[in-house]
Amino acid sequence: MNLGELVVYHRGAFMPYREATLGLLTHALQYGTGCFEGMRAFWNAGDEQLYVFEPLPHFKRLRRSGNVLLMDLKQSDEELTEITLELCRRNGFRTDVYLRPLLYKSEEAFGVRLDGIGDDLAIVAFPNSKYLETDDGLNLCVSSWRRVDDNAMPARAKITGSYVNVAFAKSEARLNGFDDAIVLSDDGHVSEMSAANVFVIRDGVATTPDLSQNLLEGITRKIVTRCLSEAGIRVESRAIDRTELYSADEIVVCGTGVGIAWAKSLDHRTIGTGALGPVAKRLSAFYDDVTRGRVRHPEIDVRPVYPLLPRGERAAAHVDERIAKLPHAETNLAGRGDGEAEQQPVPARTLAI
Repeated sequence: MNLGELVVYHRGAFMPYREATLGLLTHALQYGTGCFEGMRAFWNAGDEQLYVFEPLPHFKRLRRSGNVLLMDLKQSDEELTEITLELCRRNGFRTDVYLRPLLYKSEEAFGVRLDGIGDDLAIVAFPNSKYLETDDGLNLCVSSWRRVDDNAMPARAKITGSYVNVAFAKSEARLNGFDDAIVLSDDGHVSEMSAANVFVIRDGVATTPDLSQNLLEGITRKIVTRCLSEAGIRVESRAIDRTELYSADEIVVCGTGVGIAWAKSLDHRTIGTGALGPVAKRLSAFYDDVTRGRVRHPEIDVRPVYPLLPRGERAAAHVDERIAKLPHAETNLAGRGDGEAEQQPVPARTLAI
């Protein structure tokens, strides 16, 4: 991949990556005063279509993160979505894509503060199919590093500087032979993986840390919670002790970057059978179908990048047998241009686990 040839969005315009430059004294570079989102787009070869996953919730979260740092997004969430779709079109992607919107303090200013510093927006998109190799399960450890507290560096905002906290944990894990780390809050309860939320499956109940445990309010976390509830699995949001992880039937981790993944072991202890469990297997398959536009869920937004074929010329999307019938979505997923066909959502059914 030649980064220089990518088209990016920077300071209100589309331009080649090589022309999107920053000064060495840029405030965000010196002091970590930026916030970002990790977004994904998924290629469906059968449809010859690229689908951007949940753009509006991601931009809504970016706006909230910016507000924490005294920054404002100039465009609406829908306008930012259209910019993202156009960015993908201009690059002509025909593969899975990672998208990185960045709102940052752009002035070359000296001094630590948030007020009175100008900001700008950049969006970079590049081909990327996997954030982390997860097919064979993850070998995890509990990190010796603790999650930073909300009153020190709020985890619910994706602040660039705060990611040093989980970088410590991730590198500690890798250097000790693990794939990744689970981080505890300062009071010793489970917070999250370095860049993913955690669900503990035990005796038919799914438990996930509550939001007071200094974790990111994950977009995929909300989807997993909803799908588990629709499947009749009780979801509890509460403080989780470290040793509860060791006795889990399954540990499922999720995030826009990692998708749905599962833990094979934790601190050299086998989790469950040490193999892919039924909950993780069903969630992974359902997530893959939804993100690639094979099935539609009324509360999950995937936006097609390229113009849609006229009605009748496109193969009908697969109806997933794992899910119970739900009403059709009201969301209009039509293409951008006049006269382009409107894509009708395929009804989804409740995930059966």
